[in-house]
Amino acid sequence: MTRRSNAWQTLLILIMDLAMAALAYYAAFQARTRVPIPTPLRLGPFIHYVPQMVIHTLSIGLTFFFFRLYHMVRGASRIDLLYRLLSAVSIATLLATALTFLALRTDQGFTRGLILYHWGFSIVLIGIGRMLTGWVQRLARRRRPERLVIVGTGDIAQMILQKTRHARLGYQVVGFVDGEQGLTEVAGLPVLGSQAELARIVREHQIDEAVIALPSASNEDLMMLIAACESERALVRVFPDFFQLIAYQVNISDLDGLPLLTVRDVGLRGWRRSAKRAMDLIFSAVGLVFLSPLMLFLALLVRLESKGPVFYAQERVGLDGKPFPMLKFRSMRVDAESGSGPVWASAGDPRTTRVGAFLRRLSLDELPQLINVLVGDMSLVGPRPERPIFVEQFRQVVPRYMDRHSEKAGMSGWAQVNGLRGDTSIVERTKYDLYYVENWSLLFDLKIIVRTVINLFRGDRHAY
Repeated sequence: MTRRSNAWQTLLILIMDLAMAALAYYAAFQARTRVPIPTPLRLGPFIHYVPQMVIHTLSIGLTFFFFRLYHMVRGASRIDLLYRLLSAVSIATLLATALTFLALRTDQGFTRGLILYHWGFSIVLIGIGRMLTGWVQRLARRRRPERLVIVGTGDIAQMILQKTRHARLGYQVVGFVDGEQGLTEVAGLPVLGSQAELARIVREHQIDEAVIALPSASNEDLMMLIAACESERALVRVFPDFFQLIAYQVNISDLDGLPLLTVRDVGLRGWRRSAKRAMDLIFSAVGLVFLSPLMLFLALLVRLESKGPVFYAQERVGLDGKPFPMLKFRSMRVDAESGSGPVWASAGDPRTTRVGAFLRRLSLDELPQLINVLVGDMSLVGPRPERPIFVEQFRQVVPRYMDRHSEKAGMSGWAQVNGLRGDTSIVERTKYDLYYVENWSLLFDLKIIVRTVINLFRGDRHAY
């Protein structure tokens, strides 16, 4: 989108938020009048509450601005947006309440119930408004997608191509700019020229945005490429491969005026570890109780189809590199590895039973891992554990691979909900695992759990 289009979309979102906030206040007024909760109450005419409505509405707009909820972000998670809306509406409600007591007379029925009703209605109605404006944004992006060029032709450039092909992001990838390989086509798209021709390429192809995917480029090369794009008023993004790999949080500090990057280790320590363990205990215990009828039924199906144990305990590597027996419903023949030895499962694997293929497709074979979570071998969320033989292979070729074992292995993880499971790049999976380890929070865990459930209903093509 052009900058003018972004401005109009931001204005549309602002107007929708303010309108929904005002509507939420009116709905709260009606609800407090008609619903005798917490106590029966008769309010005066609504005209007396219009100044309060204005304060609440403007407080929401101001708070949303400081929460950067009007900053245009492509592909932002709806779950992240919900978290930010909850926080921003809560802060706005407190601000509006304080301003109302300071600026207006409050002897005309200003009640705690009205405040709570407005808080609840604001979250629901503003959320609906954001859904509507999101639909308008997607429609506009389909009609006029941003023209994008990727600088580089390697694996990272092709990974970026796959990420930008989602229609909801509104990108039209025009082609690639060659690094040093002399290619004419990559992944079905043309190579438009060399790095030295970037300014001409941006101008002639009317490029809106350029993504630089050259992790080995020197600072001088990067500055040249950025200057070429900025001279043609194209937005520039640089793929930070090094910082994504190390996955640490980086803060900007200074040493007597000299800017420095401070790398901060924020792994689980102290109360964080206890909070995560408490959530694991509660969720796994509740899950085992409510899912026990389903698990009994699945166990019966496994037992009826083929002889052998219902459960399969496979040695995996977990916290601090220590092995543990990970439980699953048996989905393969008892002698599955007698001829092949330890190998990864693949699509259409002939070793898989019919019931096993069904269980794997829906990830139901992993339900017994709730027992692993309950006893403390695993967590609900964390890096997925691998077999010792594969860990020994990966640690030799993947930088910082063993750092992912600084936390408990998980039933699901950040890499898995982003489509990196099964026969996918172990390097990319490690990057996502390290990012999770260094950026953990309870909300992050809840986000991954919600996305895991959503992916189960959508189906996962890498689940086999």
